[in-house]
Amino acid sequence: MSDKPLPPLTGEQSAAPGPGGVPDHGARDIGVVVVAHASAGTIERCLSALLSARDVARVVVVDNASPDDTVAIVERLARRDPRLGLARNPDNRGFAAACNQGATAIAQPWVAFVNPDAFVSRDTLARLVDCAIARPGAGLLGVEQRDEHGVADPASRRADPSLREQLLSFGKRDSLYLGRDPNQDVQPVDAVSGALMLLPSVLFVRLGGFDEGYRLHAEDLDLCRRVRQAGYEVVVANHLAVTHLRGVSSRRRPAWVELQKHRGLWRYFRKFEAAETPALLQPILWLALWAHFGLVLARQRLRRLR
Repeated sequence: MSDKPLPPLTGEQSAAPGPGGVPDHGARDIGVVVVAHASAGTIERCLSALLSARDVARVVVVDNASPDDTVAIVERLARRDPRLGLARNPDNRGFAAACNQGATAIAQPWVAFVNPDAFVSRDTLARLVDCAIARPGAGLLGVEQRDEHGVADPASRRADPSLREQLLSFGKRDSLYLGRDPNQDVQPVDAVSGALMLLPSVLFVRLGGFDEGYRLHAEDLDLCRRVRQAGYEVVVANHLAVTHLRGVSSRRRPAWVELQKHRGLWRYFRKFEAAETPALLQPILWLALWAHFGLVLARQRLRRLR
C-alpha cells in the first residue's frame, strides 16, 4: 500500500457500472455481509430487517459451522428472497476470514458488515450512504449502537487501543471509549464497532479487506486504523442508531472468546505499536497480557460458582 494518501472516495467514484458498462453515478446499492455462528436466536430478525431496508440489493450470510438451526433459518428465508445468499463453511474460519469470503460475493458499490445480533431500521444503511456521499473524506462509517433497552453502547466510538495503557489500567476499557459529541451529526473517531460498518467496496478491496490473522476481536480496530493510514476518516453518524444485543453467540464459549481477544490485542500491538515500544519492554507486556488473561478466566469461573 502506498504511503501517499489516496484521493477522496465518493459515491460517484465507487459507483457500479450501468448499462453498456458506463458507471451509474447515482448508484446507491448496498451489499451486506453477515457472519453467523450459532445465531439461530437472532438471525431471522437480523435478516428480515436487512431485506426490508432501503437500497439493500444483496445480503450474503457466511455461516461458520453453526451447530444449531442457523443454516435452516437462512435457507428458508433465501427461498423467499433471491437477494439472500448463503455460504456454508465446514469449520469456523473466524470472523475476519468469513467477512472477506462474503465480500467476494458483493458486487454493489457499498459494502456493509452487520452482526447477526444487530437489527437495522429501514433507512439506517441508506442514510449512512447519504453521510458518506456528503462527506467525501469519510472512508468507513458506523452508527451509535444501543441495547434492547435503548441504552447507548460506549464502544460505538473508540480510540486506538494502547496495550501498555490498557495493562497499566488493569484492563479497564473507559480510556478506549470516546464520548458522543452532541455538536456533530457525523463525528470523526479512531474506530467504530464491527457490529455495523459501511464503506465503499472499492476501498475495502484496495485495503485488502480484513486481516485474517485475527480470528475474533480487534479485526475491526485494525481495519479502521488502516483506513485512516490510507488518508480517510473513520466516522460515526451520531443521528443514526442500530439495536445490538452484543455477544449472543459468544456467550456459549466465554473462555475461547477471551483467548481470541487477547491474541488479537497482541497481534494489533505487533502491527501498530511494537516499532515504537522499547525492545526490552515488549516481553514484559507479553507476560502481562497473558497474566491478565489468567485473571479474566479466574473471574469467569468464580461467576459460574456463584
